[in-house]
Amino acid sequence: MSRPPCIAVVDDDPAIREALDDLFRSLGYSCRLFASAEAFLAFTPRAGIDCLLLDVQMPGMNGLDLQRLLNKQADKPPTLFMTSFNDGSTRERALAGGALGVLGKPVDDRELIDSLHRAMGR
Repeated sequence: MSRPPCIAVVDDDPAIREALDDLFRSLGYSCRLFASAEAFLAFTPRAGIDCLLLDVQMPGMNGLDLQRLLNKQADKPPTLFMTSFNDGSTRERALAGGALGVLGKPVDDRELIDSLHRAMGR
């Protein structure tokens, strides 16, 4: 029996993390929730992460800085961003860094699900 795909959610807002966890689990995915980029980096079995959903603005290391760090590693998961600061510069930097999409908050569930499926090649 194969394991369900795992999505890592990195967002400093606990309500957003929990809502996304509920949504993704209802779709048959497993989830790992992280309150910060630093917490994600401290999680060592990252090979099981199939997709990464990152907030841009967080205390400490922001999502774009985390993306830059992960880009130096061989096995990084497909990445999607979500942000309240959905300006052209942020979008451009995220996409130039290899993100597969940038979603504005509040995130539309259908758009998120479609982006997630595309990111994981479904």
